[in-house]
Amino acid sequence: MKAFKAPKASLGDLDAEAAAMLITAAADIAIILDAGGAVRDLALNSEELAQELEAQEGWLGRPWAELVAPDSRGKVGALLAEAGRTSGGPWRHINLLSARGASVPVLFSAIRIDDAGRAIAFGRDLRPLSALQQRLLEAQQSLDRDYARLRQAETRYRMLFQLWSEPVLILEGTAQKVTETNQAADRLLGRTPRRPQGREFLDIFAPRGREAVEMLLAGVRATGRADEVQVPMAEGERDITVHASPFRQENTTYLLVRLGFPAAEAGAILLPEAKSKLLKLVESVPDAFVVTGAEGRIITANAAFLDMAQLANEDQAAGEPLERWLGQPGVELEVLTASLRQRGPVRLFSTTLRGEYGATTEVEISAVSVMNGGGPCFGFAIRDVGPRVAPPARTAGRTPRSVEQLTELIGQVPLKDLVREATDVIERLCIEAALELTGDNRASAAEMLGLSRQSLYVKLRRYGLGDLPAEGSEQG
Repeated sequence: MKAFKAPKASLGDLDAEAAAMLITAAADIAIILDAGGAVRDLALNSEELAQELEAQEGWLGRPWAELVAPDSRGKVGALLAEAGRTSGGPWRHINLLSARGASVPVLFSAIRIDDAGRAIAFGRDLRPLSALQQRLLEAQQSLDRDYARLRQAETRYRMLFQLWSEPVLILEGTAQKVTETNQAADRLLGRTPRRPQGREFLDIFAPRGREAVEMLLAGVRATGRADEVQVPMAEGERDITVHASPFRQENTTYLLVRLGFPAAEAGAILLPEAKSKLLKLVESVPDAFVVTGAEGRIITANAAFLDMAQLANEDQAAGEPLERWLGQPGVELEVLTASLRQRGPVRLFSTTLRGEYGATTEVEISAVSVMNGGGPCFGFAIRDVGPRVAPPARTAGRTPRSVEQLTELIGQVPLKDLVREATDVIERLCIEAALELTGDNRASAAEMLGLSRQSLYVKLRRYGLGDLPAEGSEQG
């Protein structure tokens, strides 16, 4: 603080009223305090502050410390203790209490005016500054929110850009330099994440196609409309469709370029090398592999399945229900798919696969369910186990179902179908036991079972037991 050099000469003899006017004009609020810190008088230069505090009536005679917020009471005592006769004490932020109980921020300094300990506290209303600070804080928070939204949008853009299945490049409009590529474009162009960008875009194409690409880019920049052209690539001489569209960013024109291939080549080009090899292996394995939709209709199948089903090409299988060739229609595929939905992967499910021309193959099926496009699809690995299953010489077939398989059917098929299946199993087991006990003497076996020989022969043919001649060639 720097005081007047000659206050008596410059100010003269001021009376109390003139001094009061000067004090009132110099501060938003002025409080005269006695030696004990009680309010003896006060003046407010701001009508708005006067209405907020309503201090004229209720403050006089009360200790100033009672008129401030609890967190400011210690500051009041410190302010009065530091007040001097020749200079004011340090400025302190004190929250006064309004008539409504709200805090009113005021910056105070105090000075002693006589030897009796009286002091004057000068206050500056901090509400305009607080309002300005609040607006600044809100503006900063708004900027932070906008920045967070921009970062999130950029993250989503980059994820979509990198996961896009088509090769996509971004070019700087005039220089034709590659500034950014997605993963599909990196695989196509042989880039690695560590290789720097900036390669000449025209280097991607064969020399005889570069002029057409230059004309395409020039036309897109000039007209502002998307266009495309088909040209050969530099590596492999494969034809590729170049589609370019312009956009502006930071007063610079950029081009978004998509590279497209014929449908026959697109899958092989866009799949990673390891996945392409896996796909080729699945196509070539000796075990059949089939993918179906949730309703059991075939989406795709490999060559081994076509051989087992005696089909000439995959188009004959696509869209057809798998149960057309697998096991008993309407039963076994339902069991498999229900088990996939409820218990997960199925392993080594034994059944038969029927060919288009009547061939029957003993198979084991392992299956799995995966989500695709919001719905499940099923994959079936089907292995021909006929050569490794050596049935006993006296039987040409096998039990229609095991007890375990019948148990799995509970809850999946009607009771009458379960009873029929169980009856067939028991009947066959009884016939096999009778033949074993009689040393394969069919007449004795028929007598043990209470059947005529003709009825026994019918059942033997039904279950594929024994080496029977064709129907009608043997007499009962």
